Amino acid sequence: MSRRHRTGMDGFSLSFLDVICCGFGAIVLLLVLSKMGEPGAIEQSRIDLDALIQRLQEEIFEIRGEAAILNRELITRQEQLSKENAKIARLRGDLSRIQGEFAASSQESEVSDIIEGRLVAAQQELTAEMMRLQEQQRPVRRVDDKLVGGIPVDSEYIIFVIDTSGSMFTYAWTAMLNKMTQVLDAYPKVKGLQVMNDMGQYMFPRYAGKWIPDTPARRRIIISNLRSWSVFSNSSPVEGITRAIRTYAAPDKKISIYVLGDEFTGKSIDKVVSTVDNYNKVDAEGNRMVRIHSIGFPVMFSVAGVSNTTGVRFATLMRILCHRNGGTFVGLNSLR
Repeated sequence: MSRRHRTGMDGFSLSFLDVICCGFGAIVLLLVLSKMGEPGAIEQSRIDLDALIQRLQEEIFEIRGEAAILNRELITRQEQLSKENAKIARLRGDLSRIQGEFAASSQESEVSDIIEGRLVAAQQELTAEMMRLQEQQRPVRRVDDKLVGGIPVDSEYIIFVIDTSGSMFTYAWTAMLNKMTQVLDAYPKVKGLQVMNDMGQYMFPRYAGKWIPDTPARRRIIISNLRSWSVFSNSSPVEGITRAIRTYAAPDKKISIYVLGDEFTGKSIDKVVSTVDNYNKVDAEGNRMVRIHSIGFPVMFSVAGVSNTTGVRFATLMRILCHRNGGTFVGLNSLR
């Protein structure tokens, strides 16, 4: 009895051990299989992650490049905006100054402008009735003929052709400013003004081919700009005169050209005279479309060690031109 009971227990123990071993074996096999598949998945994940990182880095570099370009464009636009703002500020300042000058001149001379306008109308018509009115108005505003050397003041439009050469700018500029002011004073009111140098270059390019409106403020600006107006000149008034005639001469306008200079460096006086004759036509009554006046400054005769040949040639040329074109030549004997 005792032996059979022990044999049954041994069979049960062996079977149990078999089951247990099989279970452990299955577990070990699962672990082995899972470990074999895990490196491949990890490696693929790493590859995918590296590719993603590479793509993101490329996108970052691209975005940084675009940002740099946009920053440069922004800086350029900001600089342009600053320049435009500065320009606008300057223009506003100029506009305010001009408006202030105009308002002040309007308030100060409103009554005198009315009187001067009536006087100018009397001076410029040159009829018997106008001459009578001129004599009546003379106590209000007297035009001293000596200021312009007896040059007639019957023109409605005035063009100044100014020699801007080094000799004029260095030695005669103050005297030229005084004489130009005197000429303007002799014409209290005209329909239009123009200022160019002897090369035909305009002082105010935006008025090229047009007339500058005549106002007290505009006259002050002309004199103010003229103080520092130093541009290239070949010391010959021919280009300025011919350009003025070609551009502005008209049979229905009374125009005077005032040539202010000190020398003529051209080759032929006769050629200049004939050229001006061709441009400044004579009407049926024998009058030229444009009068030519001139004021000569004795720079070539006042500066030691300088030949006066070009000064003599300027005086000769302008005497002929003024005589043939209904004007007057005034040769100054002093720069004071």
